[in-house]
Amino acid sequence: MLLSLLLVEDNPKLRQALKTGLEATGAVRVAFDCDSGEAALAYCIKTSEVSEDFRSLPDVILMDVQLAGEMNGIQAAVAIRREYPRLPVVFYSIQDDDTYYRDFRRAGILSHYAYVRKSNYLLPQMIVPLLRDAVSGRSFIDPEIEARVQEVRQKDENDPLGLLEPNEQAVARMIAQGLTNEQIAARMGFRDKRTISRVNGQIYAAWGLADSTTDEKIARTRAALIVQRGRIIRWDEDGTPLVMDERGEWMTPS
Repeated sequence: MLLSLLLVEDNPKLRQALKTGLEATGAVRVAFDCDSGEAALAYCIKTSEVSEDFRSLPDVILMDVQLAGEMNGIQAAVAIRREYPRLPVVFYSIQDDDTYYRDFRRAGILSHYAYVRKSNYLLPQMIVPLLRDAVSGRSFIDPEIEARVQEVRQKDENDPLGLLEPNEQAVARMIAQGLTNEQIAARMGFRDKRTISRVNGQIYAAWGLADSTTDEKIARTRAALIVQRGRIIRWDEDGTPLVMDERGEWMTPS
């Protein structure tokens, strides 16, 4: 089967080389190529709207993780899959940045994907099997990538403040001290306490609290506990606290 491909790569020379090499295999037709996640998302939306049929979309996306534009490749895939669930994507990257591994872990991408090192897998004859596997629903992650994802996850769980911007860290510490938004705003020199409310929301999102509760008082209390314990805590639907063990599994603390 000839695969229709959306190619997303910010280096124009590499993008052209990939396009030429992949099409030379006879297994791939590059339907569209671009340098940013924003352009990739716009292409998918335009293509599906013109034909009013998701089958007009490319069979699979080949996407660098570092891109032009505001979104990186992981964020772009999440945005695209929000509109077109499980559209297959193969990621590649030479960058070794904690941010990318963190975004990948948070993305919750479970199937129809591959994530590999650029230096290890970027020959066309090696890419094509990955594309076919992703289209078939099979997923693959380079062992080096998987090791780094787990390393970053362990780092994050044991350093929750490291997930926050400096001003967010300061607010989180004051929340743990029991200060109100008004008191925090006064200490930080803000006239409008609503600024602190927005910062609180960013803290809750970074620590997964926005997903487990819509009650601000509960989220605030849980944020204070995370600061005091110095590690990420999750709460299940019954309100039971969970921490991650050495194997990366969530369990009730002893």
